Amino acid sequence: MKNLSLFLTLLVLSVCANAQEKQQDSTKLQQLDEVLVNAVRVNATSPITHTNVSKEDLEKRNLGQDIPVLLNFLPSVVTSSDAGAGVGYTYIRVRGINAQSTNITLNGIPYNDAESLGTFWVNLGDFASSVESLQLQRGVGTSTNGSGAFGASINVLTDAVSDVANAEISNSFGSYNTRKHNVKFSTGKLNNHFEIAGRLSQIKSDGYIDRASSDLKSYFLQGAYVDDNRLIKAITFSGHEVTYQSWNGLEDLDLLENDRTFNTAGMYTDEFGNTRFHENEEDNYQQDHYQLHYTERINNNWSTNLSLNYTHGKGYFEQYKEDEDFADYDLEEITIGGETVNTTDLIRRRWLDNDFYVVNANANYKKNKLDMIFGGSYSAYDGDHFGEIIWARNASSSEINDTYYDGNGKKKDASFFTKATVKLNDKISLFGDLQMRFVDYKTTGLTSDRVPLLIDENYSFFNPKLGVTYELNTNNNIYFSYARANREPNRDDFENNETVKPEQLNDFELGYRHQSETFSINTNLYYMLYNEQLVLTGDRDNVGNPIRTNSGDSYRLGLEVEAVVKPLEWLMVQPAITVSSNKNKSTVVSRDGALADLGETNISYSPEVVLSNALVFNPVNNLNLSLLTKYVGEQYMGNTDSDASKLDSYFVNDINVSYKLDTNAFVKSITFSALVNNIFNEKYISNGYYYTYDDTWSVPNETTTIEGTGYYPQATRNFLVGATLKF
Repeated sequence: MKNLSLFLTLLVLSVCANAQEKQQDSTKLQQLDEVLVNAVRVNATSPITHTNVSKEDLEKRNLGQDIPVLLNFLPSVVTSSDAGAGVGYTYIRVRGINAQSTNITLNGIPYNDAESLGTFWVNLGDFASSVESLQLQRGVGTSTNGSGAFGASINVLTDAVSDVANAEISNSFGSYNTRKHNVKFSTGKLNNHFEIAGRLSQIKSDGYIDRASSDLKSYFLQGAYVDDNRLIKAITFSGHEVTYQSWNGLEDLDLLENDRTFNTAGMYTDEFGNTRFHENEEDNYQQDHYQLHYTERINNNWSTNLSLNYTHGKGYFEQYKEDEDFADYDLEEITIGGETVNTTDLIRRRWLDNDFYVVNANANYKKNKLDMIFGGSYSAYDGDHFGEIIWARNASSSEINDTYYDGNGKKKDASFFTKATVKLNDKISLFGDLQMRFVDYKTTGLTSDRVPLLIDENYSFFNPKLGVTYELNTNNNIYFSYARANREPNRDDFENNETVKPEQLNDFELGYRHQSETFSINTNLYYMLYNEQLVLTGDRDNVGNPIRTNSGDSYRLGLEVEAVVKPLEWLMVQPAITVSSNKNKSTVVSRDGALADLGETNISYSPEVVLSNALVFNPVNNLNLSLLTKYVGEQYMGNTDSDASKLDSYFVNDINVSYKLDTNAFVKSITFSALVNNIFNEKYISNGYYYTYDDTWSVPNETTTIEGTGYYPQATRNFLVGATLKF
């Protein structure tokens, strides 16, 4: 009721803000919708490397898998899933760049977690069903809101206002007891001005990995007012996820070979020596979003946008832990039967409770050969971190739900930008983008390991971007751009390294584009030169978060090609190719008790070759058949080029079929969809971790560095089928 009341309040405010009644066409409405993301998007001829994805593109495979998996066939993209089947915790890397360095915005509002800088799509189950379009920018891209893009950005525009009333029901089922159910509706424009639209969804899956279940509930609700020159949207959406943990992966190579779905999460030995699994070894988190957008076209030259956001997130992950030391939980030793006891089995919950506020404002001026946008964004984050013991075999002096650590993080982020495109003549356009960003980050209290974490950092970043586009003719253009990005460390970086530094990137992009009815191609050569890049070490901390470290000087050099070829009316081929070299210029490590200079090494999780292709057949009207192919070359999980850290290449093929049946009845159309993933039943691994430790005890006075690895097996052949009824 609290969520609904807040939404209705925002809706009333938006309706009362303006009550003009003017007829306007759908083209103008679409333009007003797009103003929401104009500040963070680029157009087709901008000197920024990008790919656009439409609602129709997403719908073909939207049968329950998360957004990262739906983007798997875009250039330079590699995806993975803890549970193995694309539902639950899923991840996306672009050009080898991880989620902490990828900027995500929803209607221009930052979505990255302010402290971890990561993106948790699991908190927004079935969000793809409410996406109108999205744009993936590779490289630094244009200035965006929130934590700066450090190699890629994804900006999402949610559902546009519908002119006509409509509704749909969608259901899908598949392997591992996966199912998705949703209902959507729109009133269309009432009295030519007002619209209310919404979606209610649930996704469940048992997961490919044992017990890696997901239960994702979500909703999306939108109220809008439109006239010729204004669009007001009040939007609320929420997701509640309960997922059984599967982040441990598999370290036992015998299990990897013979029982690759085995999950060690929640495993413990009871007092009788039996192996058991804790039934609630799970994440349980809810995130509620409230957005208010006011967009106005003042005249033919000026348009403005003001956006407000409030996000509240709260939840925990629960773990069964054996033989934990009392001292680690601020508990006292006890005596039982004359014996001193200082350890216990226990169940703990580690909580997050946070609030996030955002205001964005920008103005767009267009006249003749000038297109200029300027504006700013301010956000404030306040997050509590605390842990509770909810059960203990030997309770010592604890009470139920005792808090054993408590900490707080506060972060303020302000940025201001001016960007402009100037068309010098019929051939040459210049692009400029200047951004100043100011970050204030403070923490107090203890970490989950009961170690004080006192951060008090202020950063000022200047991020310039320049580019030029030369139009050879109406079908061909070339572009060149330079962009600088600076980015602060995240909370985990400070926890794991007291001397962590901010990272800097100089990005050079040279591209060629050709566009025609039967053949289109985008090619891009990039050189990303880093200073103190925060690269993944391959290791994880004790709660499964990836550990990063500054790498000094490093670079990524690559060639990207994406094309659309239509040799026949019923046949289309869509290949995407990336070939790259990703290097740390100098790597020094401690090995066997001494420092070793390894020279130039490969950057972790950065395959040199990533290929994808879609072979699309349309033999008859409304029937679409696609063969989807993905190849990812071998990659290292660490930065030392150790053979032990190498992930093998993999080659996976999917088949996607959809058929739309148009009717003249109450149900306007029925779309049947089927997706068969990994049709050749490949046993592949797309992600893992790598760590080392020094053995100083096996041989006296000798240190031996031991290497360890873990792997996240992905699902073998599996399927999803579904039907969508539109009214």
